[in-house]
Amino acid sequence: MHRSVIACSLLALTVALPGCHSKPDNASQNTVAPPISIDQVHWNDGAVRQLRDAIGRRAAHGLDRVQFALDGQPGNAEGDRALTQSALRYASALARGSSDPAKLYDVYTVARPNPNLLKGLGAALKNGKLGQWFEGLAPQDDGYLALSKSYLALRNQGNAPVSVIPDKGEPLKPGDTDARVPAIARQLVSSDYLDRSAAQGTRYNPAMVRAVQRMQADYGIKPDGVIGADALEILNLSDADRARAIAVAMERLRWLDRNPAPKRIDVNIAAGRLLYWRDGKVADSRKVVVGEPENETPQLGSPIYRLVANPTWTVPRSIQNKEIAGKGSAYLRRNNMAWKDGWVVQQPGPKNSLGLVKFDMKNEHQIYLHDTPAKQLFQEIQRQRSHGCVRVDDALGFAEMLAKDEGVLEEWHRARATGKETFVKLPREIPVRLLYQTVVLGEDGEPVIRSDPYGWNDPVAAALGFSSGRAYRLRTSGSDVGP
Repeated sequence: MHRSVIACSLLALTVALPGCHSKPDNASQNTVAPPISIDQVHWNDGAVRQLRDAIGRRAAHGLDRVQFALDGQPGNAEGDRALTQSALRYASALARGSSDPAKLYDVYTVARPNPNLLKGLGAALKNGKLGQWFEGLAPQDDGYLALSKSYLALRNQGNAPVSVIPDKGEPLKPGDTDARVPAIARQLVSSDYLDRSAAQGTRYNPAMVRAVQRMQADYGIKPDGVIGADALEILNLSDADRARAIAVAMERLRWLDRNPAPKRIDVNIAAGRLLYWRDGKVADSRKVVVGEPENETPQLGSPIYRLVANPTWTVPRSIQNKEIAGKGSAYLRRNNMAWKDGWVVQQPGPKNSLGLVKFDMKNEHQIYLHDTPAKQLFQEIQRQRSHGCVRVDDALGFAEMLAKDEGVLEEWHRARATGKETFVKLPREIPVRLLYQTVVLGEDGEPVIRSDPYGWNDPVAAALGFSSGRAYRLRTSGSDVGP
């Protein structure tokens, strides 16, 4: 159950941005203040010092490798304009992220904050509270603050020895006793391969061996349980690795709206976990299977608008041509498939690749949540195993929960009973965010670094001034033809 804590506070951003989503009171509804222009913002020496101090504290946000030039001198229009532009660049990095995810990825449609920074800056300068305004722009939740604290601690260690698991030149074999075993066990627990109760002592015990074998299989290494250089490279996280991952995690959180819908579904693609929020609190958490590294699940903001009972599946051309073409009529009959208008269509039933329920979403990428007959994949640690859609553990139970919450439970039961593809429209769309976060919070509230299965941290880290990360990636499984 402790892993269901998965980024609850890392993904729950509930603090409003200054100047964003504010509503006028009744007395002022008829008097709208004119928009402020950049030439109306004026600076003095004290405000410049506050700006310089704010930028100087940017390490608290993992932005210490990003250069923010402080241009201009107060006292004339040109200098004030340059200072305003410098302030807005740093304010935007805190409020929306230093990088633009839509430029880093081919697909990114999750809603981003869009506060009126110029208006907020003008008010902060007028009130003499520029430093407070800057600090209020970044996320204020406990998860972000925990990341900030950890990042500063790692950064402030300076030349202290990094916390690595040294390679002694000889592999660690089952049954060996070694001082490195506790550090190895901690990382296996953090990555969900090992139960915390088995992480005891300095002996490389059978439970640890099984955990290492599963990890080796996931990454395409011979699963012999021997911890050699390859396994150590996967397990080993130096302080630099941790700092890089945490800085990226903070940047991803700055991309997100500070006022997400109180009822929504958040899917962490990197961790293979779904959170269902009701009234601003986590009502349900469950495993999901997402796209394999060659068929990544994109980062989308896309609502569920209907439930589909007993769905049919029209096989996409890419899967049809690559994995079904040439299999013959016997394969189609065995899997309840048939040609229809030039497409392969799988009929409803227990063998249908969508299972018994589909959660239809509105997006142009044909990405949605659904059931699956391949239940065994939910027992995997690294659950990046699909062709891009999101397979939900106990999808029928989840559909029942949504139908009840939305007041369409009886209609849903009737639809299921038909045995045919039947659509149940939801009275209100449920927002869904497909996110990617490789840092989650452990039971103790401390950040836990997980794997980066798609290598999607690399472009973010580069934008923040970090070098490339470790090279080992999840091995493609090719387990079934489902979406």
